Amino acid sequence: MAKSYRPVLRDQPMLLPIDMHEWLPQDHLVWFVLDTVDVLDISELEQTTRRRGRAGARGYDPRMLLALLVYAYCQGVRSSRQIERMCVTDIAFRVLCAQDGPDHSTIARFRTEARDAFSDLFSQVLMIAAEAGLGRFGTVAIDGTKIAANASIDANRGKQWFDQHAAEMVAESETIDRTEEAAPGMHDGQDRVPAGLGDRPRRAERIRQAAEDLRSRHRQQADIDQQREAAAIARRRRSEQGLPVVGRIPDGPHRLPEARAHLAREIAVHQAKLDRYAALIAAGKKPMGRPPVPMEDSTRVQRARRVVRNAENAEQAAADDDRTTSQTKSLPKVVANITDPQSRIMPTRKGFLQGYNAQLAVTGDQLIIAVHLGQSTNDQHCFLPMMRAAQSTAARIHAVTGNTDHVIGTVLADAGYNSDTNMTAPGPDRLIAIGKDRDQSIAATKDPAQGQLPADATARQINNHRLRTPEGRALYKRRGATVEPGIGNLNQIIDRFSCRGLSNATSELHLAATAFNLMKVHRATTAA
Repeated sequence: MAKSYRPVLRDQPMLLPIDMHEWLPQDHLVWFVLDTVDVLDISELEQTTRRRGRAGARGYDPRMLLALLVYAYCQGVRSSRQIERMCVTDIAFRVLCAQDGPDHSTIARFRTEARDAFSDLFSQVLMIAAEAGLGRFGTVAIDGTKIAANASIDANRGKQWFDQHAAEMVAESETIDRTEEAAPGMHDGQDRVPAGLGDRPRRAERIRQAAEDLRSRHRQQADIDQQREAAAIARRRRSEQGLPVVGRIPDGPHRLPEARAHLAREIAVHQAKLDRYAALIAAGKKPMGRPPVPMEDSTRVQRARRVVRNAENAEQAAADDDRTTSQTKSLPKVVANITDPQSRIMPTRKGFLQGYNAQLAVTGDQLIIAVHLGQSTNDQHCFLPMMRAAQSTAARIHAVTGNTDHVIGTVLADAGYNSDTNMTAPGPDRLIAIGKDRDQSIAATKDPAQGQLPADATARQINNHRLRTPEGRALYKRRGATVEPGIGNLNQIIDRFSCRGLSNATSELHLAATAFNLMKVHRATTAA
């Protein structure tokens, strides 16, 4: 057994391999990224980007910058400054840039100028994955995840704040921008991005955009409130006329009057039954059926009275809240973010974040085939666009490969996408949850589906019946194992956008999904 430690010879001269191909193993991800980027058609990228480099110097090769950016995202590195540092300290990054690393301004500018080409590059990598044997479209799962924007949730402001400060801040921001543009350039060694960089909009423009976005959302909310008010008034008048009204009484100032009108109608209807029964008895006739119960025992009247009591309590609570709000500072319900005006406050299991709603369509072998970025917190309306995008991708790939695995079998989605529109729209077979997985398991166990449904069964009835069959239950179980790992791995690549604005963030999401798929293809080909 050795009696001493291994020597640490930092001063020992040594000769490194003179060939970069010997710096990393042949199966390293860097070589795969370089080989893939070499076969991609980047003509659109070359047309949309200008010469990249310092003044008076030759520009950087766009293929090198693209490979550098893709590999950085594969490693979860998105900061242009961090990429610049990695080109000095990390051997894989040094190989990618051939030891001629670009500065962070060049990297950030390239990412901004190339954003329109990322969607096409995503499609090309999907085709490469399909030709490598990936992409089992028998089951395609759709789900969403909230990704933070490059903005703070504390930068949200309401209409009152904008009315007071917007004009003042815009003028101040324009002054600051003019001062920065007149300042010396990067030659003094300062680590800052030039003021004219495309992915950093001017402060004044962001504030104007946030103010305009807020005004637009206020107009939309006013239209919605007006429609709800008109519908509530129509329901109230119909109820006051003694006509039946279907559905739950909506909250608002008309809730209590409609509840009282509903109670009066129920009392009148039951009183008419009592009077008719008494008239038959008085006429010496034998009434048919059971006699009506007393007014106090009528379940419909009791229910109507409970509705009135609940409406009275709600109105009193609203009045108390109004008094409390008038004494304290109230928070605005509609806000806009002055850093990224197009981002929204998104609810998550861990609270709220300022960001976007990212939608993914993932195949059975966890290949991302479609992505979409939206501003809505609700997933329901995202299902049909994602399903059609998955169909388009599958048709394009199948036309080239002719592989039957590249034909969509069943689209799976959780209860957040459950709606009659999503179930009845034309398209491939789909299976959408009706509730939590725990409740579905209990229903399938205690009340399993039996027999055949009638020919006139609705799409919702067919869907619910399938979820209670052993085959349908087993099929839906694939959803979690298909899309959830894909979302988790994508969040390792991008858990926060670097670019601001919906369009820029969408392009960055395509870049992250491209990196995700490239790593998937690399692992599959290496294992083979």
